[in-house]
Amino acid sequence: MAAPLLFHSQRHAPKVTAARPSIGYPGNMKIYFGFTVAGDRSIIATARRVVQFLEDLGHEVLTRHLVSDDAWEADRSISPQDVFRRDMAWLDQCDLFIAEVSGSSFGLGYEAGYLLGATARQVVLLYQRELEKNVSLLITGNTHANCTLVPYGTVEEIETFLNNNVLDGERKKKALAP
Repeated sequence: MAAPLLFHSQRHAPKVTAARPSIGYPGNMKIYFGFTVAGDRSIIATARRVVQFLEDLGHEVLTRHLVSDDAWEADRSISPQDVFRRDMAWLDQCDLFIAEVSGSSFGLGYEAGYLLGATARQVVLLYQRELEKNVSLLITGNTHANCTLVPYGTVEEIETFLNNNVLDGERKKKALAP
C-alpha cells in the first residue's frame, strides 16, 4: 500500500520550481549562502563560483567565509554559542537564502527549516543531480511555497538560474520601472 500523499504533493522526479517574482528586491540583496562546513566539501569549487557570481551581480554574500579552505578551523575559533548567535543574526538579516546542499549537512537543514517555518523568506536549495541520493528526502521532497529546488548538472546551469531569477540591482530597478 502506498503512503498517503501529504500536502497535496506528488511523487515525481524532483522539479525545479519557478522562482517567484518576489525573490528579488529593488536593490542589491544580502544573501546567506549556505554550504557545509563539516560535511562533504568535494564540490567547493562550484560553491565558490556561485558566491563569486552573486557578488558579481552586486549582492552582498554574508557567509562568504564558508567557501574558504579554513572554514572549519575558523568556525572552531569561536564558541558554538557564538557560531549559533552569528548565523542566526545573518539569517534574520538576509533577504534571500541560497544553499548548496549536495554535501549533506544538519546545519543547512536547520537553517532552511528555520527560514521556511519562521519567516516568509525565499529559500533556494541547489544540489548536484548525480549526488541526489545523498541528499535528504526532506530537501528533495520539499514542496513549501517559499522553497525553490534547483537540481543541476553543471555550474553554468546554476548561473543561468541565478541570472534569470536573482537579478542584479540595476537590472531589477529597470525591470520594476513604470
